[in-house]
Amino acid sequence: MYEDYYNTQYSSAVHRNDRTHIPRKHCNKVHGGNIMRVLFLSPHTDDVELGAGGTLVKFLELGHEILWVVFSTAEESLPDNMPKDTLKREFLGVINDLGLKGENYRILNFHVRRLHEYRQEILEELVKIRKEFAPDLVIGPSLNDYHQDHQVVAWEMTRAFKNTSSIICYELPWNHVTFNTQLFIKLEEKHVKKKVELLSNYESQLLLNRPYFSKDFIFGWARMRGVQVKAEFAEAFEVIRWIL
Repeated sequence: MYEDYYNTQYSSAVHRNDRTHIPRKHCNKVHGGNIMRVLFLSPHTDDVELGAGGTLVKFLELGHEILWVVFSTAEESLPDNMPKDTLKREFLGVINDLGLKGENYRILNFHVRRLHEYRQEILEELVKIRKEFAPDLVIGPSLNDYHQDHQVVAWEMTRAFKNTSSIICYELPWNHVTFNTQLFIKLEEKHVKKKVELLSNYESQLLLNRPYFSKDFIFGWARMRGVQVKAEFAEAFEVIRWIL
């Protein structure tokens, strides 16, 4: 089973004043003419930041309404010498840096690497969100992602939203054998810089020397995708469903 955690429960996240500030545009017509409701789905605390962090920052800047759902804080995967709430606190640092409020995110406490045991509960949670939030666009992991938890979220996401919302999947190259780059979202340097700063909240992962957390990798990855669409930077996505 799971519990919902909101930022009021972990209000001790520290705000870092040296973060890049990207002002939000207060407007009624953006991104094709309309404010969108965008649902970001993250199997674990850092997946959205890695796969779609620049897009998240850009969408917030444009004024889109965001709901971000994390399915597991991966307590069991942390080294024994780390507090069990480490990844929760680090994620809340990201939330704080972005200036998001409690209604913009949910943290669910499913067990890491065991999401397949909770398929029905996950589907029911997504159906509930579909009814309450009614997203125009859902952004989650790829159906081609080989991580077992990511696969569950990708498939249940597709089941829950295939008839109601556009669905695109972010790229995590270290988890893929194939990835179909069907959609590109162009980014500016400020978006990629902010993505790097958001990821710097995950000090536990930096201590573990995760190569895909490095600034050089993040900028190189975004430049590579940008080259494909004649932009300085971009993030690439697979399209499951696109509804106009």
